Amino acid sequence: MDFEARRTDYEAEGIDPATFDASPFVQFDAWFAHAVESKVDEPYAMVLSTVDAEGRPRGRNVLLRGVDDRGFVFFTNHRSAKGRALAATSVAALTFHWYALHRQVHVEGTAVEVSAEESDTYFASRPRESQLGAWASAQSTVLDSRALLLDRLDEVTARFEGQDVPRPEFWGGWRVVPDRVEFWQGQPSRLHDRIRYDRSGAGWARAILSP
Repeated sequence: MDFEARRTDYEAEGIDPATFDASPFVQFDAWFAHAVESKVDEPYAMVLSTVDAEGRPRGRNVLLRGVDDRGFVFFTNHRSAKGRALAATSVAALTFHWYALHRQVHVEGTAVEVSAEESDTYFASRPRESQLGAWASAQSTVLDSRALLLDRLDEVTARFEGQDVPRPEFWGGWRVVPDRVEFWQGQPSRLHDRIRYDRSGAGWARAILSP
């Protein structure tokens, strides 16, 4: 494959550090809103990177389901590979890549479980099919055949027929509480703009990074 022929030219407008908000959360909200308004593909998608108890790293795409000044929230099966890794080490990184805008946001921090009430509220908002799927899938475990998964789905569908589907005790949310957030904007000649926020006491320190 000719990778040189597939290179990307970055021609986006640069970013002025002086215009960046003192809070990375406020700045993220602005960039995220722009991504949504620009109709980029999957603006909520983020790569969640974890390290398990054996030191093995792993990344996968998940969906952002909430963000405020406490951190970035997503939901999953706590018995999944990512759930076990987060429970073992409590460290996580997130990467948002909005390709059409030549923008990335990197987040590093500590993962903590959200409250049961917050998980209940989000689970109740999901489509019923997704709620049943959460019960049917023993996420990350070996599956002998898809037919078995569909059999499990039929079983839980029958079990909860005519009633609300409760949240499984093994399913819930995680909040990545950041201590570092970096904003990246592609620029010509690979001289990209990078602005990093590092937690400093009750506030944040900002720095401009070399590309």
